[in-house]
Amino acid sequence: MPDEIEAATPALCRRYLGMELRKLRHAAGLTAGQVADETTWSPPKVTRMETGTSPVEPMDVRILCQLYQADAETTSRLENYAFVTKTKKDWWQTAEYRPAIRPGFQAFIGLEATAAQTHEYSSEFVPGLLQTEEYARAIYQPAHHSPEEVDRRVAVRMNRQEVLTRSQDPLKLSVILNEAVLRRVVGSPAVMRNQLTHAAKIARLPNVKLQVVPFDAGVHPGMNGPFILLKFVDQAMKPIVYLENLVSAGVVTKAESVGRYEEAFSDITATALGHRASLSLIEEVRKEL
Repeated sequence: MPDEIEAATPALCRRYLGMELRKLRHAAGLTAGQVADETTWSPPKVTRMETGTSPVEPMDVRILCQLYQADAETTSRLENYAFVTKTKKDWWQTAEYRPAIRPGFQAFIGLEATAAQTHEYSSEFVPGLLQTEEYARAIYQPAHHSPEEVDRRVAVRMNRQEVLTRSQDPLKLSVILNEAVLRRVVGSPAVMRNQLTHAAKIARLPNVKLQVVPFDAGVHPGMNGPFILLKFVDQAMKPIVYLENLVSAGVVTKAESVGRYEEAFSDITATALGHRASLSLIEEVRKEL
């Protein structure tokens, strides 16, 4: 198995596999229903394979590649993707982390792991993908979690950040912070200084853009609340929005509603300071602590 496939996460392998299987089917001029008839599978099974929502049997991939008349190199690569989906678990699905993740958030982590781009507006917290361990601990402790529960939740938060630095297709992150996020001291001044230093460091990655909405910007769409907009390479997967509050979390999929959030993020981007000016403000606040 090629090293790049061996190193890929199961979530990414499911995404790559699904995209390529769909392309092969389209090239063969077949509908999902026709494939189901030819293979005697149910149509939902074909859909699940193409959308990357579940592990895939390598033998099923071979059957499809034969049907689509794929060449030997393509067949081997797709079988390798399928092998990873069957033999490995994504970290958030393991017994170590699963108890610390609410079902709704677990679904979000899976989507985040396969997204191409994330646009996030945060009004109160430094986003999880930018947090230090000390900052994350300071957030969880007032909620009266046990030390063991805090450890698990912080570990989940730290593991999520792998999407920004993974070797294959790192997530493109555009994040906008309310200035209050910078100035609200979480934990202690020392914790906050380290957090701001870390956020600025991550913001210098080529796949990360960070902006700040200053207090003097006036009214803007982000005042309606924080949100995360996820976009995917696979055109069959439409953009979605993730919303979370104290007691629940959910995904918005309706195209009209998602479009409003896309427009809102565009408006907030225009209102916020530019990337360099935002980093300068972060450094200014850090020195004041």
